[in-house]
Amino acid sequence: MITLNLPTYDYRLKQNDDKSIAIWDATRRRYVTLTPEEWVRQHFVAFLTGHRGYPAGRIGNEISLQLNGRPRRCDTVVYGPTGDAIALVEYKAPHIAITQEVFDQIVRYNMVYQVPYIIVSNGLVHYCCHIDYAGRQCTFLSEIPTYEQML
Repeated sequence: MITLNLPTYDYRLKQNDDKSIAIWDATRRRYVTLTPEEWVRQHFVAFLTGHRGYPAGRIGNEISLQLNGRPRRCDTVVYGPTGDAIALVEYKAPHIAITQEVFDQIVRYNMVYQVPYIIVSNGLVHYCCHIDYAGRQCTFLSEIPTYEQML
């Protein structure tokens, strides 16, 4: 797999019966098929928990939601101390550029959640926006906030 613009961590891989490779997802507590997007997700979650102070128990991967009556999945949802969602994260494979279309996707998901932070990453480039609903402003941040800063 490609080297990402994220800290390395001690990941666990295994080979499935069909010869595909799986990576351990501590959040879902199971091995999941290793794809380029999954490689980014696992590294990013490890970055959040290991370097930005996010409690592992407050991160959910592949969270189902209904959008306009259709089932969707948010890549990662970060929850606050009261269980309310405070951030959404959308991942793309490293070879996928972060475009307006990618932002449009996470903004649509945020129509359901209405969180104050949205994050997009392809493992090489990361964007984080703070949304001020009262002031009707969206501000791009220079770095991913710590968990405490999000609260």
